[in-house]
Amino acid sequence: MAGECVPEGPNLKEMSEEELWELINDNRHRISLGVRPCILIPYLRQVKVLTEVDEDEILSCHNLTNRCMRTSYMLDLLRTHGRNGAIALLEGLMIHYPTLYTQVTGRKPSTEPSRFSGLIKYSELTEYLIRAVTGMQTELQEARNEAGKMSARCSSLESEVRQLMEQEEKSSHLQTENERLQRQLSSLQREVTKLKDEKCDLYIRYTATIEEKSAINGRLHDLNLQVYQLQTDLQSIQMENEFHKQRSLRSVSSSQTPQLQEEAHKDILQQDLAEAIDSQVELAEHLKSYREENEKLLRDKQGLLNQTEALSLQVQQLSLDCKMQQQKSTVVQSQMKELQVERDQAYQSRDDAQAMIARILAEKDTLRSQLVELQEAVFTLQAKRSPRTQLQRSDVKELSWESQTSNSEECPLPVRQKLRRMDALNPMSLSSCTSESEEAVPTSIRSKGVEPPSPESLRRRQEVFFEDSSLETADTDSLLDDFPLFCSAGSEDEQKPRPSSSHGSNSVCASRSSAPPFLVRSRPKAIRVNGRVLSISFQCEALLSQLTVVGGNKSGVFVHQVTEGSAVHSVGISPGAQIVEIRYEQHNKALKMVLEDSTLEEATWALSQVTGFCQMSLRPRQNDYEALLQQLQNSKMSSGDSFYIRVNLSLPAGASGTLAVSCNDILHVTNTRPAGTEDLWHASQVHPCQLLDLQSGTVPNYYRAQRILIQTIEDMSFQTKKNQKAGRVNTRSEQKAVRIVSTGRQGRNPLWVSVDEENTKSTESGSPSPPKSCVTLMPYTLVTPHFPPVCRPILLLPTILGRMLDKKLASWQGFQLCEPETLTSTEHAARLQRSEILEEVEPGGNQCYTLQSVEKVMKKGLHCVLPLGLDCVRRLHRSEIFPVIIFIGLTARNARKLKSKLQRNGQTEEQLLACSKSEEPLLDKLPCLYHNMASDSWCDQNSLLTSLRTIIWEEQRKIVWVEPDLW
Repeated sequence: MAGECVPEGPNLKEMSEEELWELINDNRHRISLGVRPCILIPYLRQVKVLTEVDEDEILSCHNLTNRCMRTSYMLDLLRTHGRNGAIALLEGLMIHYPTLYTQVTGRKPSTEPSRFSGLIKYSELTEYLIRAVTGMQTELQEARNEAGKMSARCSSLESEVRQLMEQEEKSSHLQTENERLQRQLSSLQREVTKLKDEKCDLYIRYTATIEEKSAINGRLHDLNLQVYQLQTDLQSIQMENEFHKQRSLRSVSSSQTPQLQEEAHKDILQQDLAEAIDSQVELAEHLKSYREENEKLLRDKQGLLNQTEALSLQVQQLSLDCKMQQQKSTVVQSQMKELQVERDQAYQSRDDAQAMIARILAEKDTLRSQLVELQEAVFTLQAKRSPRTQLQRSDVKELSWESQTSNSEECPLPVRQKLRRMDALNPMSLSSCTSESEEAVPTSIRSKGVEPPSPESLRRRQEVFFEDSSLETADTDSLLDDFPLFCSAGSEDEQKPRPSSSHGSNSVCASRSSAPPFLVRSRPKAIRVNGRVLSISFQCEALLSQLTVVGGNKSGVFVHQVTEGSAVHSVGISPGAQIVEIRYEQHNKALKMVLEDSTLEEATWALSQVTGFCQMSLRPRQNDYEALLQQLQNSKMSSGDSFYIRVNLSLPAGASGTLAVSCNDILHVTNTRPAGTEDLWHASQVHPCQLLDLQSGTVPNYYRAQRILIQTIEDMSFQTKKNQKAGRVNTRSEQKAVRIVSTGRQGRNPLWVSVDEENTKSTESGSPSPPKSCVTLMPYTLVTPHFPPVCRPILLLPTILGRMLDKKLASWQGFQLCEPETLTSTEHAARLQRSEILEEVEPGGNQCYTLQSVEKVMKKGLHCVLPLGLDCVRRLHRSEIFPVIIFIGLTARNARKLKSKLQRNGQTEEQLLACSKSEEPLLDKLPCLYHNMASDSWCDQNSLLTSLRTIIWEEQRKIVWVEPDLW
């Protein structure tokens, strides 16, 4: 095969140094892109054109950020060796990159001994080629193992596909069963419709029967009247007949003609009587027949009613069956959809596995062809060599090499420090693939002397290299795939010129005794891995100018963009990392800022404060970062911020979309750094009964709103009062426009990022001075939503008026008054320690209102009416009980309406007004909202109770917004 390779380009041995380097420089770009320095360096070290220091500079210098730069730097180092460097480079290309060698020189690659320049001995060259073939065999074996794994994976996927096919058959059976059930359902529906039609016909017949019955009843009534009239006529006729009989007895001596007339008249009456009797009998028969027909109709009616009940039961049963069939069909359809999704996923995974297997087989075929070519080349070389001559030459060279080695061993060599890496690598980076553009070179195996590496060293080097290369091509997910994190070298970027090396033993001794200063650099701080949080220490100036962030308190603050060439970029921080915490020094103080749940505005401010040396804690969350970017692109959200605040001042609407808000309004803040605006937040008003955003706009941020609040309070304090009465009214109206809330003992903004001081090494022994207390006004307070149960307790204020109305409320349906419990001294002390006592009936007494009594009423599903004061609200909140607080506004006119009620309780109007005036300012200190009932909304007790019922029903539907306890 080697004999068939005919040179097509110029002979490299006949070319001068300038021609060789001109040929290499013409193809410099191609070589920089196609060559990996870690593959050529072992051969270049073998031919002694590169030293160990050169190898360390090429592979470990942090200024060489990619492979092309390393290759170019290697060409520059080889250029210093002149012709030998060029020949060694071309021979390395002929061995490891035959295609590139042909493109550069125009000659076909060959492994004949005559084609090499003699920079390396034939025995060492053969040994190097054998090692290369062994490495290729190792790669081939690994490829076969990988192919076996993929075939096993393919078989498992095929079994999964078969299972999915079986599931698909089951789903088809289920679909067929579903269709049958649907047909049965449709037939049942038709039967139900038919039954409904029959039911309608029965109703029509029943209506007609009722009408006929009413007509028969009317006719029967008429016949009864006729019978009664006939009976009356018969009685009158009988009376007349009796009367005529008496007259006939009296007038015996009357003439014959009147007697005949009387007899004729009597016959006529008898005939009329017989006709009347016959008609009465006929009417009685008709009446009897009508009664029988009526009874028959009643029996038919009862039968129809029974049929109607049976049909209604059948309709209900059929409707239930229809609902069950619909539910079953819905479940079957959802299962079919899930099976289809699983089937599609299985098909996709099967296609991916087949594509991967095809790619592996193609790579294996390529490696097999290369292996066959190398074996043929080795056999050709072995056949053309003369064994005797080669043995003699090798013996002579071995003797000379041993003599040189013994001379060098006689020279005393001082022990110098080992070479140290210029950059600190993550320990886990050796087991994970870091980047495709930057090669991960093993650093655990390095030569310790200037002599050529031994075969054992080369073997170890090849094993580690093939392990790393196999890890690069593997499709694995690692914790640091997206974060190739390295620490910068700081001021160690400057490098001194490399001293020239010689081949003599004296130069070996000199190089060992006097090591260059840049070879003994100290190792900087490395990465510290705490679970899934990565801590990186580096030196930078103006951190915010080197990166941009995105996100917020809901999603987390992520690195979005990194400036190339900056210190942040040099340590390997890449987009997608969540910033958890940052530590830095400022004015000789060590500060720590936690950004895990901070807003975008807080994170931007915190990063702008960092200058100099800092330590940043990151958490890799690439999937969450991509999901956040997708939501931002789809305009589903404007940032990663989302929190709710309670406004403590009134703000008018502005011209540029500023939202008009009132004191005690609830806002949903969705962006603390909207684009194109400064010191503004983007927020929306919240629906009182649901977590829905209503009108949206911008509001001042915390510190700008704080300045507005202070200015408003100053205006209210220094406002001139023209009239005393008008002044009182204005003051009362203006107090409703603001709510005075301070930060309490915390001394800082609870909505702002936490900045903590840490004890540094320069701190003197002793307890540090406590932080100064700082109480500031809060324009906004953070609130959280709560959804209480159906029946919330009721607390009426002022206290005097509430005690008057408690019994009235308790008499309503769904309300019950809270009853006190009688406790022993031991129980009182135990419950007081557990904060279960809300209030005592009498100071120092045994009767107390407890949490258990309130919960007992709430478990019944009733509103518990609390005869307590404002002090019980926070105790109830700690137990997740949120009462409805209603403050009833009072005036002197309203108080006069309640004069009789107050006198019964032994109290006066002045006491009621004083109680209302003293308790109203305390409402602003409550950690929740309350309902302020206007004084002009009621005029007497009845209207007050009616309004209270409506207010309680409205407050029950609302969301309860609770502030954190600032004290």
